[in-house]
Amino acid sequence: MNNSILIVDDDKAHGIMLETLLKKWNYKITKVENGLEAVNIVKETPFDCILMDIRMPDMDGITALKHITTYNPAIPIIMMTAFSDIDNAVECVKNGAYDYLTKPLDFDRIKITIEKCLEHAKLKNHIKELEEAGETRIIGNSKPIQKLKELIKSFAPSEATILIRGKSGTGKELVARTIHEQSLRKDKPYVTVNCAALTETLLESELFGHEKGAFTGADKKREGRFFQANGGTIFLDEIGDISLLMQVKLLRVLQQKEIQRVGSDENIHVDVRIIAATNKNLEEEIQNGNFREDLYYRLNVVTLDVPDLADRDGDIPILAQHFLTIFAKKNNKTIKGFTPKAMNCLIKHEWRGNVRELENVIERASILATMDYIDIEQLPTLIQNETNQNDFESVKTLEDMEKVFILKTLKENNDNKSETAKALGISRKTLHTKIKQYNLEEDEQ
Repeated sequence: MNNSILIVDDDKAHGIMLETLLKKWNYKITKVENGLEAVNIVKETPFDCILMDIRMPDMDGITALKHITTYNPAIPIIMMTAFSDIDNAVECVKNGAYDYLTKPLDFDRIKITIEKCLEHAKLKNHIKELEEAGETRIIGNSKPIQKLKELIKSFAPSEATILIRGKSGTGKELVARTIHEQSLRKDKPYVTVNCAALTETLLESELFGHEKGAFTGADKKREGRFFQANGGTIFLDEIGDISLLMQVKLLRVLQQKEIQRVGSDENIHVDVRIIAATNKNLEEEIQNGNFREDLYYRLNVVTLDVPDLADRDGDIPILAQHFLTIFAKKNNKTIKGFTPKAMNCLIKHEWRGNVRELENVIERASILATMDYIDIEQLPTLIQNETNQNDFESVKTLEDMEKVFILKTLKENNDNKSETAKALGISRKTLHTKIKQYNLEEDEQ
């Protein structure tokens, strides 16, 4: 299904040009000539994106923008303006516009801006497709995630021991569970153990079990996690945190497929596939004497690296919508999605806590939300401030706005002066004059 775009422009020739161009790019186009018509039609017809001029009769673009975003803040709106009206364009962005384009419009820039703008429109359909395919565990379609899924698909049916590496919050446990569910052991037990959460004595008892009276408090016999996982898979999370003594005992399990309960000399055969995970650099731990090299090579038959969220930021909208669907249902809310401004905040934030941090932020936002869409006010103050600094909060004068806009356009065109001048609708000579006037060569460094 083609995306539907509403063009709002009183200049008939310009509107026809845009309509022809966008239809060529396979968009479904509706065209009106003023803001009042736009406000009325938006209430009757769903659109994926709006391209709207600022200066129009009956109702100008800024007023129409405020009405439309009040009615449905999730519709991304791209404003069109002459370069001399850039102050109004910046005001539009502050009032909820997705972005703005200056006339004369550059076709390549129009296409790129619209494509970025429409990304959010694909989210719900993508989530639905994932759910129908039963693939809701590892969410995303970025290249790093596609590669990870392909590797899982290749290695899961084997019996190989797998080591999963990745920073905290990246989803290592989800990867382990997915491997089990795609393996030949999927109908057998899947058992998890957080090795960092237990002392050495408790971890040994947890993994291998113990006999009655083996230690103080052992008032009855207990089967360990390896025994519980017999025939299936055991996931050892934070394997880099276990002691050297426990490493020796784990190595024996890998080599001989046998365990001994604490307080017993009996060898018990177990058929268990081991998946381990760590956020540590085990090679460095070996060099520092904290991890056995022989155990490392036993665990590291196959290695899977889970990417940071920063390396797969294209997945942020999909993940955010996925978590929102979960928490809205959990909290009995009817939240449809995110405003473009809120989603822009999420994309720009540096997620040091990775997917887990994003999940927590979305849960908090879903609890605070009182409207149909998550807006910037429901996001943590830190994330709001980051976006304010990156946008135009510091802009005070028209010259400041012009400077910011030129820098933004230079960045979008990879500092290519000819392309930047073309996008701005000015000559290359004028651009060089502006760069010198505002000392922008220093700002670029």
